[in-house]
Amino acid sequence: MQNHEKKAFLKFFLTYFFSVALLILVSGYFYFQQMYDQQLKAEEFSLIEYARHIKMNENLENFEPELHYIFTKKLAKHIDIRNFTMQNGEFVKYLPAQSDGYYLVVYKPTKQFYDALWQINMKIITLQFLLLTFFGILSYKLAKSALSPLQTSILTLDKFAKDLIHDLSTPVTSIQLNMKILQKDPNFQNNAALGRVNKSASMISELHENLTLLLHEETFLISEINVCSVVTDVIAMQRQIYPNLKFINECNSCISRLNQHAIKQILQNIVSNACKYNTVEGFVKIYSKDKILYIQDGGKGIKEPQKIFERSYSGEHSSGIGLDIVKRLATAMDINIQVDSDEKGTLFTLFLP
Repeated sequence: MQNHEKKAFLKFFLTYFFSVALLILVSGYFYFQQMYDQQLKAEEFSLIEYARHIKMNENLENFEPELHYIFTKKLAKHIDIRNFTMQNGEFVKYLPAQSDGYYLVVYKPTKQFYDALWQINMKIITLQFLLLTFFGILSYKLAKSALSPLQTSILTLDKFAKDLIHDLSTPVTSIQLNMKILQKDPNFQNNAALGRVNKSASMISELHENLTLLLHEETFLISEINVCSVVTDVIAMQRQIYPNLKFINECNSCISRLNQHAIKQILQNIVSNACKYNTVEGFVKIYSKDKILYIQDGGKGIKEPQKIFERSYSGEHSSGIGLDIVKRLATAMDINIQVDSDEKGTLFTLFLP
């Protein structure tokens, strides 16, 4: 399952499951509150029934032994008949006695009440757990079922894209080889048209490499590499295409766990754009500090640097899908990219894992 499929699956699963889970938990809470109130009323009723038998001098053997009572003088001018409290671990109920000025006070320990609440609580938790498990499995199956048509479409598109890219490799390679042959021919030395064709061929080749690597985004291997060696290769490649630019390489040692082909493509795309949109006889400087890599150019800057990773971005320095691919590959390897730009140039900061 690819990253975008995992995200779609998780969104559907979590949305459905947590909605149902919230409903189950809230229902359980209100049910417990209802049972709590019912238990309290039952305890109060048992005290009232006990007091009724006392007043009528009836046999108390059928009542719980924990129940007991006393007669006490009136403690206040008025005691609400609805009184029912918990005091020192006992339920207490005051009722008027037959003797004037006296009240019958009946008591009952709260232990049985809390034991009953504990049993109710455990039943609710058990039921909630079973329901959450059931709806968790149901959410998983529904998410998989909802994702199935998407996966089929993606597989079809991936197969088409792989076949197309594979078929493009032959003409791209042929163009590059023939361009090298023509460049060696004295009749084509310093030919402007040939130079433009050569740059266009390089762009097509770069796009071909981007798409090829992007299709293998989910399967590339991660290993510990020295990014500075990749920087050296990228600069050497761009120096051939842009001989008028000044390239400054101050990357000494920058070790990180990455995919070598993917980080090379990221740097290739960023440096390529820095060269394309640079000034005449400008510069591209790459330097590092710990696990932070900086790519600076002396171009005219970017008006909206926060939007350059969007595929739909079409500013003055439009980068096509190159930087969109950079963002996707960087996300796959946990690389955070920050872009700062002004009229003096642009600075890409790569925070490596």
